[in-house]
Amino acid sequence: MRTQNNSSQNSSYGPCGDGAEIAYSIVDSALGRLLVAGTQRGDYPRATIRVANPNRHEDSRIGQWADALADYIAGSSKMPTPPMDIRGTPFQFAVWEQLLEIPAGETRSYSEIARRIGRPRAIRAVGTANGANPVSIIIPCHRAIRASGHLGGYRWGLERKRLLLEMEASPAPAAE
Repeated sequence: MRTQNNSSQNSSYGPCGDGAEIAYSIVDSALGRLLVAGTQRGDYPRATIRVANPNRHEDSRIGQWADALADYIAGSSKMPTPPMDIRGTPFQFAVWEQLLEIPAGETRSYSEIARRIGRPRAIRAVGTANGANPVSIIIPCHRAIRASGHLGGYRWGLERKRLLLEMEASPAPAAE
């Protein structure tokens, strides 16, 4: 994962982006409006950056990442890999690393992810870490499902989760 591993003690920003200069871009995508924001250390695609943050501005560099992500969602390009400046605990980063290991179009159960990080009884904690993922789609939390095969929850709605999984399972368009 190309991230700046930030625990809450040493991150480059506080909750909701407090203390950082944040650049952003908003683009339309096949899943709806998409906010991509970033610090000087990396991108932070998340819709919870407080609007009142006085240190935010539109930025063409971020716009390029936003466009690339919208193209990926549309199925016309590969997943972009921007540098990321995200906060999380060591446990959360372990879960997020496992999410990145799941190939596009495939899923893993929360219990399988828990086993893979060496914490087989931490199934609910894995679900919580999955839900705390600040860069959904890039760190593909939509690929985590219940052991029963049901989709489970998704911050952006089960219909979006279903659409992402269907899009990833479809063959990529042929290169021209």
